[in-house]
Amino acid sequence: MGTTNFNYQTENLDNSLLLELYKNMLKPRLIEEKMLVLLRQGKISKWFSGIGQEAISVGVTMALNTSEYILPMHRNLGVFTTRNIPLNRLFAQWQGKKSGFTKGRDRSFHFGTQEFKIIGMISHLGPQLGVADGIALVSKLKDKNEVTAVFTGEGGTSEGDFHEALNVASVWQLPVLFCVENNGYGLSTPTSEQYYCEHIADRGKGYGMESHIIDGNNVVEVYTKMHEITKSVRLNPRPVLIEFKTFRIRGHEEASGTKYVPETLMETWSKKDPIANFEVFLKEKNILHEAEKTVIIDEISNEINDNLEIAFNENEVNSTKTEELNDVFQIKEYQLVEESEFTENIRFIDAISDGLKQSMKRYDDLVIMGQDIAEYGGAFKITNGFVDVFGKDRIRNTPICESAIIETAMGLSIAGIKSVVEMQFADFVSSGFSPVVNLLAKSFYRWNQNADVVIRMPCGGDVGAGPFHSQTNEAWFTKTPGLKVVYPAFPYDAKGLLATAINDPNPVLFFEHKALYRSIRQEVPVDYYTLPLGKASIIKSGDKITIISYGAALHWVLKTLEKHPEISADVIDLRTLCPLDTETIFNSVKNTGKAIILQEDSLFGGVASDISALIMEQCFEYLDAPVKRVASMETPIPFAKILEDQYLPKSRFEEELIKLINY
Repeated sequence: MGTTNFNYQTENLDNSLLLELYKNMLKPRLIEEKMLVLLRQGKISKWFSGIGQEAISVGVTMALNTSEYILPMHRNLGVFTTRNIPLNRLFAQWQGKKSGFTKGRDRSFHFGTQEFKIIGMISHLGPQLGVADGIALVSKLKDKNEVTAVFTGEGGTSEGDFHEALNVASVWQLPVLFCVENNGYGLSTPTSEQYYCEHIADRGKGYGMESHIIDGNNVVEVYTKMHEITKSVRLNPRPVLIEFKTFRIRGHEEASGTKYVPETLMETWSKKDPIANFEVFLKEKNILHEAEKTVIIDEISNEINDNLEIAFNENEVNSTKTEELNDVFQIKEYQLVEESEFTENIRFIDAISDGLKQSMKRYDDLVIMGQDIAEYGGAFKITNGFVDVFGKDRIRNTPICESAIIETAMGLSIAGIKSVVEMQFADFVSSGFSPVVNLLAKSFYRWNQNADVVIRMPCGGDVGAGPFHSQTNEAWFTKTPGLKVVYPAFPYDAKGLLATAINDPNPVLFFEHKALYRSIRQEVPVDYYTLPLGKASIIKSGDKITIISYGAALHWVLKTLEKHPEISADVIDLRTLCPLDTETIFNSVKNTGKAIILQEDSLFGGVASDISALIMEQCFEYLDAPVKRVASMETPIPFAKILEDQYLPKSRFEEELIKLINY
């Protein structure tokens, strides 16, 4: 029979629980062994093995309540099977079939399921840590007394997202269990080349965070310690860092192999197999007998084979272009809220502030997050006084960690709460770029999970702020399917569009030009109202030329036309860039025969380029001249006024407009 290499402390565990731990470990092991056969047969395309690490997934999952979220990695098959996900759906997922969780749009474990409270990872690894913060924040805000468990590997702890997520969780005392599976290698790189401290758990001290080291191959130790920790955290919400010492017997993924692992190390860990050792213990205690083991294996094997047959017999995935396009965004009918007759003459910045405040009252759990937005009122004082009205739970100062806060917003959405994230300056979103374009933008298309997030983007030049506080970087996001981009030029539009953006269940980048904040005033309805996304505004009507612009550049257009009253022009304020109102653009161009597009961003790769191409494709036979684009110089934005004036296209627009009129 052999002897076990572990000391199992089972005094407070009954035999039925011990057998459940065993069965729950055996199931993913048998599935994996089958998958390795199918991989060699070419019936699945890739496999990330968790053989030897089953005790962690199973022990953690069994310690949690089924209502509590788990965010696993690609080696945590035991999380999925312990939560009793139907195997035919798992197998269909791995084969890219439609009955899987992503309709064939993603592979392996890159999916989530609200039904089983499992939120899968993306290949960038780190973002899910911040997502766990957001889910845990909802638990804390709503007094649910629930924990959230999130997994990463020791390699992932080198990512900035790891440090940001732990810091946020610590500062906000969020009930997150950060579970690090330290299996010795990040692909082929040993831990000695990944970090310098002895234990990853030691990092908890730097965040003022409780930490534990657990033998990840001892399923009883994993379960009992995690059960104890989860009970404690439910009563006293706080983050806990847990390092599981373990090893992966197979490669990073099967194509990698294991030649980089010393033979002696492989032999040592082979003797610590969590299932083989636990099985010996159960037999020694007469809890498991060979005949019963045979029955258990037969039952699991039959379940695997029966569900594989279901998945194999399913037709290959197919879809229509319409179906694919319709799944990029969650479709929700626009809610028109009529404006009242009572107006007040307010600045652009006041319109944003009023719009936020009225939405906060409309949604009593809406959360605003950003740097210095609470008592200080934000860099531009837009949220000044909000804390007094809504409290610090909903008006949340954040550490300087754009990635983690955007990820936290995604977690809030998963757990059912809307949020608005303020980038102190639009330029700083680059520090959180990955979760915007890889997580928020793709989640609904991938597995039907919307990202109910608005990111406010104070942007733009003409304020002498230099290269890092003046970019108008909308084109970074108009290129990414799954994001909506709004860019108003007037207070009236800003307030109504912000309300709609917050109502919208999809991720919205809301650009606010800083130069307009205190320079533009307008009569704006006092009460809450909405304006539709994707509908441009015709500011002036004429028949000689179509002028298309948005943001501060739209005001440069109007000032130029004041100097040239002889120019009869249609002036289109786009207002939203995604979705884009091509109908208004095309109708105008067909009427005038000429088009000029002005953007503040530098020329190449900007929004004007795509609009120009669309006009050429759709209105070519109506054109009397080439479509003209006017934009800023191909340099970073300079600081000195004389240089910034040269950089911006104000005067060049006037020159090009006159040329085009006279063409």
